[in-house]
Amino acid sequence: MDRRNFIGSCTAGAACISAATALPAFGADARPRHYARAVLVDERGDRLKAASLRPLTNYVFHYPYVATPVFLLDLERPALPRSLTTQARDTYAWPGGVGPRRSFVAFSAICAHQLVYPTPQVSFISFRRTRASRGVQDGLIHCCAEHSQYDPARGAQVLSGPATQPLCAVLLAHDPEDDSLTAYGTLGGELFDDFFRKYEMKLSLDVGAKAKNPVADRTTVQLLERFCRNPIQC
Repeated sequence: MDRRNFIGSCTAGAACISAATALPAFGADARPRHYARAVLVDERGDRLKAASLRPLTNYVFHYPYVATPVFLLDLERPALPRSLTTQARDTYAWPGGVGPRRSFVAFSAICAHQLVYPTPQVSFISFRRTRASRGVQDGLIHCCAEHSQYDPARGAQVLSGPATQPLCAVLLAHDPEDDSLTAYGTLGGELFDDFFRKYEMKLSLDVGAKAKNPVADRTTVQLLERFCRNPIQC
C-alpha cells in the first residue's frame, strides 16, 4: 500500500493522519503490514492514557494475534526514524516513536533468535532500565536465553548477541485529543509463523484455540510484573 492509499484508507482523525505522515522519507523495500486497528486499554477496559505510562518500564499487550506479546515503552526521549534491515536483507523505514515527545514505542516481545517470549509463568526477555550483567549499555531489551540485546530507541536494532534482525516493530498511532494509543500494523521481520509452529502445544494450554485469532477493536495493557509471575533478571 502506497502512502496516498494508506492515508485514504484510514478513518478520519488526527491519529491516523499523524501515523501516516510520520513515516520517514528514505527508501525501503519492506512495507508495513496492516492489521485490524486495536485501541490500547487498561485492565479496567478504559482507553489507556499515554501519559499514565511509567517511563522506562515494561508493559505488555498482545497484537496482532491473541497469543503474540508486545512490549510497550515510554523511553522519555524522542526515538527518531531509522532505516533497518531484516534477516532476509529487506530494508524498512521505522518511523520512530509517537506522542508529544515521540517517546512511545512498541515491539514484538518474541526474540528474533530463539523465539523466547514472556509467558504468564516466566519471562526471559524484557527491557532493562539499567544494564544487565552482560549489558553493553543501559536501556536495552535483553534476552537471557543467548544474551541478544536490542535498542528500542533505534527501532530495536540488535546491539549484541546472536539475533540476526531487529525485533518486529508494532506500529502505533497517538491521538492527542484523548491521549490514546492504537496499534494498527507491524513493520520489519515477522516471526509469527515460526512462533506458532514452535509453541503450538504450549499456546494451546495457555491460550486455547483462540491463540491465532486476530486482535481487533482493543487490547489490554499490563505491567510485565502483573502479566508474568517470574520476570528473570540475568
